[in-house]
This record gives sequence, C-alpha cells and structure tokens, in this order.
Amino acid sequence: MNLRTPLFTLALSLLAAPLFGAEPNTLTAAEKSAGWKLLFDGTSLNGWRGYKTEAIGAGWKAEGGTLTLTAAKSGDVMTKDEFADFELSFEWKIAAGGNSGVIYRVGLGESASHRTGPEYQILDNVAAKDNKLGNHLAGSLYDIGKEAPRDLVKAVGEWNQSRLIVRGWKVEHWLNGKQVIALDLGGAEGKAAIAQSKFKDLKQFASLAKGHIAFQDHGDVVSYRSIKIRNLK
Repeated sequence: MNLRTPLFTLALSLLAAPLFGAEPNTLTAAEKSAGWKLLFDGTSLNGWRGYKTEAIGAGWKAEGGTLTLTAAKSGDVMTKDEFADFELSFEWKIAAGGNSGVIYRVGLGESASHRTGPEYQILDNVAAKDNKLGNHLAGSLYDIGKEAPRDLVKAVGEWNQSRLIVRGWKVEHWLNGKQVIALDLGGAEGKAAIAQSKFKDLKQFASLAKGHIAFQDHGDVVSYRSIKIRNLK
C-alpha cells in the first residue's frame, strides 16, 4: 500500500503544524508529539535575554499572558538558546501605526541584531510609516525579495498567527495560514535579492548556520504570545 497518498501527507502536515484553537501559551498533545516546545511560558521572561547583554530592557514585560514591549529604547529581547533549522510559530498584535519584527539566526558579533539576521516583518499595514514598499509589509522578508499581500494582516488589536520555517538558508514566511515568502537566501535568487537590499554591504548577513531569535524594539507597543518552536533535522 502506498502510504504517501495526498491524504496521508496532509495528515502528517496537520500533526506537525501548531493546532489552532489551543489555549494561548500551551502545547497540545499532538504538538508535544511532533517536537514543539514553548519559548514563552506566558508568565515570565525565563529563557530570554537582551541583545549582547544578559539583562532584558525594562520595557519588555510578561503581562496578561503576553510578551509585550511597553516602552521604547528597551532594546531587542531574544532567546538565550540558538537554533539552526527550525519551525517557529507565534501570534502577535501591534499598536496603530506600529512596526516590529522577528529576526532569526542572530549572532552577537555585530552592533545590532539585523546586521546578521533576516527579519520577519511585523507591521500595521494601514497606518505605519513604513508601509509603502511591498517587501516592508507584515509577513515579508524585510526589504528582500517579493512583495507581501497587503490584506492578509488583521485589524489593529486583533491577533495574527505567523509561522517561520528555516532549513539551511531556505526560508518560508507564513501569515494567517497563507505562505507569503519562499526563498533560498543562499541560492542565486536569494543572493541577488540581498544584493538589491539595504543589507547588501553587511558581510555577516544571512551567513550563520545557527543563531538566536530576536523580537525587535522598533519603538512601538507590540505583543506576542504562543511562541513555540521545533527543531528540524
């Protein structure tokens, strides 16, 4: 019997993917079986640090079941652990006009997280100042590659669900159940896209085999929850 039928493949993908409808900041039995782990427990900042410092900026709070940036100039908050190939799932909502990002494969040898790690853009597509370019919209691979759809993001105050998959330097960005980006940053197309971006002169950008995951302080109030990850082999 051929087990690799479309139905069987779909069942496997549903098992591997985070299940909608679960309580925030928890794992279902299926998620645990598939290797998912929580990065944020909903009540503390255990497992997190600042960029190039063990201290976490005072504006980052674990409150109301969310990881929230409440005040600017707090710096990025990032995982203590490093990750190579992984799938990350998280929910987010942002203040009106707000801008933030999730930066991955971050190293500590540069002055800022975005000098090594690409960014999953978090944005209020309607009112943010940086909403003019399609590859600056929510879900995009910031300033690199193709445009993200403008209408996938939910209204300000509502929770969005995002997924980020990294295998080698093949990356996928998903927003509210739709794939937004699929690009190999180590391939010809990806390198050409980087060469046309603001990161073109950063020698360490998108070069690390593993790194931290950073949540950006861009000066705007933003909240995250249900931050969960599984390692990919």
